[in-house]
Amino acid sequence: MTFFAVFVFGIIVVLLVFVALSAIRIVQQYERGVIFVLGRLIGARGPGLFLVPPLISRMSKVDLRIITLTVPPQEVITRDNVTIKVTAVLYFYVVDPIAAIVNVMDFHQATTQIGQTTLRNVLGQSELDELLAQRNKVNRELQAIIDEQTERWGVKVTAVEIKDIELPVTMQRAMAKQAEAEREKRAKVIHAQGELQASAQLAQAAEILGSQPAALQLRYLQTLTEVAVEKNSTILFPLPIDLIEPMLKMTRQKADRAVREPPNDVPLKEFSLPR
Repeated sequence: MTFFAVFVFGIIVVLLVFVALSAIRIVQQYERGVIFVLGRLIGARGPGLFLVPPLISRMSKVDLRIITLTVPPQEVITRDNVTIKVTAVLYFYVVDPIAAIVNVMDFHQATTQIGQTTLRNVLGQSELDELLAQRNKVNRELQAIIDEQTERWGVKVTAVEIKDIELPVTMQRAMAKQAEAEREKRAKVIHAQGELQASAQLAQAAEILGSQPAALQLRYLQTLTEVAVEKNSTILFPLPIDLIEPMLKMTRQKADRAVREPPNDVPLKEFSLPR
């Protein structure tokens, strides 16, 4: 009888220890514990160690850290009828642990699904050029729409980033040709601008040299000096007109005087009209 009493007492002690241990809950600093007693919400506890009614209570832990969620690749048809495959990343965290447990069955799965749906809807209303050139704008629009949907779940979406946009091969070739044509256009425009500036400078230099004959002669001599440096070459250059200008002027003056003043020794012939 004594042995049986000791055995029973031991069992009771073990049960009491088990019950006491089951009442202890430990929650980390980055977690909160949502407690239900007999199916009724008591509240969120933590962090640290605390006691809950054993056997009749249930606790669900909620992580409050930022969660990185990768949205699976989605095939989207843009507004300009281009089929693309887009991958995005969501960053969110729980701001209300009670709402995250009570208002939605699995807030991870729900956030994933709403991210996929919103991604297809928003990108389907945008053109391809807008997605490629204004990705930040599209990211902000996605973040605002998803955050509005997850607010009643106690989830705050901090950012949505489009990770990758996969284009069809034909579209990649077309964009490559377009980029090449754009570069050629810029090259031609730059070349034309250079020619315009060079012609303006040459016209200004010609005007300055034309107003100063001495400068023109110096430029001529400088050019001859530069050409003469080359060996084994025959150089043909015209005689500067300024060197023979005085002789030509004297010749013209003599010719003009000869025309205006005929020689005196030339006899004048008489002519008579027939009667």
